[in-house]
Amino acid sequence: MQLLIQPRDGASPLIAAIATARKSLEIVIFRLNRDDIERALRAAAKRGVRVHALIAQPNREGAGRLRKLEQRLLGDGVKVDRTGNDFIRYHGKFMIVDRTTLWVLGFNYTVVDIVRSRSFGIVTKDRDTVLEAIKLFKADCARRPFVAARALLVSPANARAKLTAFLGDAKSQLLIYDPKVSDTRIIKVLKGRVGAGVDVRILGNVSERGAGLVHRKDFGYRLHVRAIVRDGREAFIGSQSLRRLELDKRREVGLFVTGAPLVKELAATFESDWARTGPGKERAPYATHDH
Repeated sequence: MQLLIQPRDGASPLIAAIATARKSLEIVIFRLNRDDIERALRAAAKRGVRVHALIAQPNREGAGRLRKLEQRLLGDGVKVDRTGNDFIRYHGKFMIVDRTTLWVLGFNYTVVDIVRSRSFGIVTKDRDTVLEAIKLFKADCARRPFVAARALLVSPANARAKLTAFLGDAKSQLLIYDPKVSDTRIIKVLKGRVGAGVDVRILGNVSERGAGLVHRKDFGYRLHVRAIVRDGREAFIGSQSLRRLELDKRREVGLFVTGAPLVKELAATFESDWARTGPGKERAPYATHDH
């Protein structure tokens, strides 16, 4: 596995991955305004790579831009599908290169997400995980039901159960990046862990029902990721926040991470960000918006 950290790594790893594609490239797009990434996709199609883009049904503010993007991609030979209306929002972000390498991202292909935001991504060649992502991509392109296996965390299919168990099994520490922790059942689990002596810290928003959970903000970056480090040994990175809509009503995609060096780097990044804040810098109740 490989860990991407934004804004440190920028768009270069994504562009390089697209440039290495030889046979196929499948990509899910919620938002894209990076000309360099778009050029890389179009160049791949022109050199004979089967590029297939699944583009989210946009909210009103992004409709015109995404429709223009579709037309440009179609003009260069990219196959384009649009997500259906089964979910309130299709918010997952992933890319499959040559059906051998999966990129699961917490960030969009946008300037603000890559240049000015703290976010993460995971690259894996694990065969079961890649196959699960291919199955998910095919199902959502065809607007067919998706039955989750074990490799990926997919909302609303299995993410709630998996994340609840992941949090509930914490023995010593939970380090959480999340813009919107508000789900009642998840908050109950987190408070239960605090009561058991677990160090639970959150960089991001917590709703009023989460009063008492330690959380801070203003660490120098816009926050655009959902990530959790458990007990310094395992982690989660994905697109689903710990709130009801993103667990139960939206298509979101995430992945568990177990590689020791990678988890250590993720935890170190959290501690560095936490150190940039000060005690008592809690967020006000959040305003709902899409990322």
